[in-house]
Amino acid sequence: MSNFPAQVPGRRYLTEGGIETEIMYRWGHELPAFAMYPLLDNPAAMSDMRTMYRGYLDAAAKHGMSALMGGLDYRASPDWGGLLGYSAEGLKEANLASVDFLRELAAEYAADIDSILIQGFVGPRGDAYERDVVMTRDEAEDYHSVQLATLKEAGVDLAWAFTFNDEEEAIGVARAARAVGVPAAVSFTLTSEARVHSGSTLAAAIETVDAATASSIEFFGINCSHPLEFGPALTPGPWIERLRALRPNASKMEKIALCQLGHLEEGDPEDLARTMGDLAQRHPQVDIWGGCCGTGARHLDLIAAAVSRREA
Repeated sequence: MSNFPAQVPGRRYLTEGGIETEIMYRWGHELPAFAMYPLLDNPAAMSDMRTMYRGYLDAAAKHGMSALMGGLDYRASPDWGGLLGYSAEGLKEANLASVDFLRELAAEYAADIDSILIQGFVGPRGDAYERDVVMTRDEAEDYHSVQLATLKEAGVDLAWAFTFNDEEEAIGVARAARAVGVPAAVSFTLTSEARVHSGSTLAAAIETVDAATASSIEFFGINCSHPLEFGPALTPGPWIERLRALRPNASKMEKIALCQLGHLEEGDPEDLARTMGDLAQRHPQVDIWGGCCGTGARHLDLIAAAVSRREA
């Protein structure tokens, strides 16, 4: 099992933005069950996605950052695939094709970006914004092992459990990733009370996962929360050194309300970038920067510039 690269002074990674909200509301493509991989069969959507990702990679190249690219497989686990009519073999093929899509784009930037790492996204079994599916860690390990085995076969640099709201499911993912031999990270999404949906503080959730898994997770992150939500969770303590990634939502609006808008809510990109620059100065252990819902290439360009200035 290879490990995700450790921090290197001066090296920062830029990820993609909020790909689902952007492809729906900026490019006009429907996403049943919020799943991107059905677009693999849509040539027009694939063309738009290439343009969208090039915007992210252009921002990384412009600011001298490495890239950590993820793609279309957030909903590519058995329950979600079955809901969309995919067989087990069809779902595996979709996972593999999602990774191939990223590698093709990365090849275009081989001369412009020093390192482009490829990740697979592992989404929660249920809804990210409420605990509608509660599993034991053993059940979570069994469930997520299916997709993680495929990501191992695809040779990803990282399997990133994304928008998780429960420690037990995160522990299951960590165990499954270790069993199949693929490096894994976990990002939690937080409530407006700056807590994981299970009720734990972010510090407690990370400490719980580490204690149960011998710290096998490569790093932890926060995504799908605005800094107004997650800022209060960044309390002092040894746990904070495990936090390497921040991927904020663009808008200060509550997440459920955002889902019901029906259009792209970009917030204030300049203000978000300033805030992320401040966080970069206060938290030098964070070296992976990007965006989540509502963010696009403009947000990433501004965030990359702000982070680079503050770290300099």
